[in-house]
Amino acid sequence: MSDLDGLAEQLANIAEQLDEMAFDQLREAVAAGAMERPTTDKRLMQARRAIEKAAHLLRSMDQGL
Repeated sequence: MSDLDGLAEQLANIAEQLDEMAFDQLREAVAAGAMERPTTDKRLMQARRAIEKAAHLLRSMDQGL
């Protein structure tokens, strides 16, 4: 595994953690009777997408694309 691929894998794990955090917040909001998405949920999803994009870019660099 190259350094870039290893780093991309770490980023993919971080993206999964962000997804779990967002889901936990949604679950807690529903349990508390909230009628709207928590404001932090949107930001967590933006961060997750940015992390996934970075992981994809690193993998493509590693493959010489």
